[in-house]
Amino acid sequence: MSGTTKRTAALTLALALAGLTVGCTVGPRYQKPAATAPTTAVPQAWKTQPPWQQAVPKDAIPKGNWWQVFHDPALEAYEQQLLKANQSLLVSRDHLEQARSIARIATAGLFPQLSTDPGGVRERGSGNRPLNGAAATSTSYTQSAYTAPFSVNYEVDLFGRVRRNVEAQNASLQASAADLQNVQLVLTAELAADYFSLRELDAELQVVEESVGFERKGLDLVNNRHNGGIASGLEVAQQAALLDATLTQLALVKQSRAQYEHAIAVLVGEAASNFNVATAPLKTEPPPLPLGVPSDVLERRPDIATAERQIAYANAQVGLAQAAFYPVITLGGSGGLQSRDIATLANAPSFFWSLGADALQPIFQGGRNRANLAAMRSAYDASVANYRQSVLLAFQQVEDGISNLQTLEQAANTQSAAVEDARRELAIANNRYVGGVTTYLDVITAQSTLLSNERLATQLLGQRMVSSVYLVKALGGGWDANELNQQQVHPQAGQILQP
Repeated sequence: MSGTTKRTAALTLALALAGLTVGCTVGPRYQKPAATAPTTAVPQAWKTQPPWQQAVPKDAIPKGNWWQVFHDPALEAYEQQLLKANQSLLVSRDHLEQARSIARIATAGLFPQLSTDPGGVRERGSGNRPLNGAAATSTSYTQSAYTAPFSVNYEVDLFGRVRRNVEAQNASLQASAADLQNVQLVLTAELAADYFSLRELDAELQVVEESVGFERKGLDLVNNRHNGGIASGLEVAQQAALLDATLTQLALVKQSRAQYEHAIAVLVGEAASNFNVATAPLKTEPPPLPLGVPSDVLERRPDIATAERQIAYANAQVGLAQAAFYPVITLGGSGGLQSRDIATLANAPSFFWSLGADALQPIFQGGRNRANLAAMRSAYDASVANYRQSVLLAFQQVEDGISNLQTLEQAANTQSAAVEDARRELAIANNRYVGGVTTYLDVITAQSTLLSNERLATQLLGQRMVSSVYLVKALGGGWDANELNQQQVHPQAGQILQP
């Protein structure tokens, strides 16, 4: 039998044994746990009714690009820039690729490991070397040795240790994929919230600037009346003080806007010093959102998917801990060519080989394996509790979002009426002042009341838009956990020839 034939036979034997043992795996089989504790049921409907009619299926949250539900081209552009340039998102993508590579490393254990270590040496033996019982001699020698050895090792996965490791790393890979989606959801939601907050400040800025213009005209009016001996110096001072206070508010609004602009710059991967957002007052109303039922959230939320995949990982770790109680069986073989003369290295007599098997059975480990198994079981229980906590938090966030929108819509309606009332109050106060019926203090009070009410109205609209963003985030942003099924690494036959 030639050397190539023998090596092929050894490799075939190893693969055959692997095929015979592939069905034996110790440890618990993974089953997805209940989303809530036994004493808590998944709600069938949301407690708070939304402040809009239920959206029809065609109004579903767009998968991936969920922000398109707001129909804002500028927001769309910023979100696309974030997806390409946000550094935190790039970190999560790199972590996903790292997890994919680690899963590939785990699959390598399913294949034989072949290595070689060719070498050559020229050596001189001492004439006074130790004899170790051999006949006395003082002859030294000089010789060459050339070797081209190969070795093959293969762990027969009799008890599923390698397969459990592959299972664990695939679960970790899927957890990383879900975590990437969660990071993307968090970042895009933060960008949308900052964007609508900035647009609200643009609207507020417009309100305050209009108030400044109105108050300047009021100051001119009072000055003219003072010069004509009709108004007092007190009235001039009161109007000037009101104008100065409104200018202060204008400066503070501009400061807040600049901070949101800087935050958006970081999210889209640009330096704040070089980034500008054109002014555009917020006028958009929150869109209706398809809520579905609470059980849908379990499949939409990437953070819940991450927690569930961590349970699968912990379950595989329990299997690995149980496999540590069983023997590790390894098939091995070595062979190659060895000769004193490189010219005869390829001759048949230069060939050598050996085949063997090894079974490592733990006997006394000082309780290490038992303690490790207990630790893995505790880690599994902790991951289940963490998963259920994530589910409860998701339900809370959705309920908070619906409740916020309901309350804010009611407040916006009453505030709109308050703005109209304040405008009528100011008109009446002006007419009464010009007619000499009242003092200018009533006009100043009416001006302040109108400005406060108009600012609050714009703030409520901004809060409604931000609450809509966070409700979409709480619903998972249109993501679906079924996408994780594609995130797996499977052993490929071609791996056997890969370094």
